[in-house]
Amino acid sequence: QVQLVESGGGLVQPGGSLTLSCAASVITFNIPVMGWYRQAPGNQREMVATITRGGNTNYTDSVKGRFTISRDSAKNTVSLLMNSLKPEDTAVYYCNVKTFVRDYWGQGTQVTVSS
Repeated sequence: QVQLVESGGGLVQPGGSLTLSCAASVITFNIPVMGWYRQAPGNQREMVATITRGGNTNYTDSVKGRFTISRDSAKNTVSLLMNSLKPEDTAVYYCNVKTFVRDYWGQGTQVTVSS
């Protein structure tokens, strides 16, 4: 009943910026937590950023000061603004929604940071 579609990934040079967006198929106003996770080759999927219904945010240390997560209940979206991108940010980025029953995941969007 919850479908998530990511967009905004692509190839960018180090120091560049990208904005990822995730559109949900349901009203998101009361969803407790929405977030972005990523998985790089050879690594486990890791939390990048989360945001609660009240707007409280949490970031993994490696992206603090560079990434900004936001949610828009009017558009039923959660976005991730990524600035000062580094090669180590290269990964598949996944949108995540935590409901009262279980987690839902998007299909993922590739972000490649390379010269």
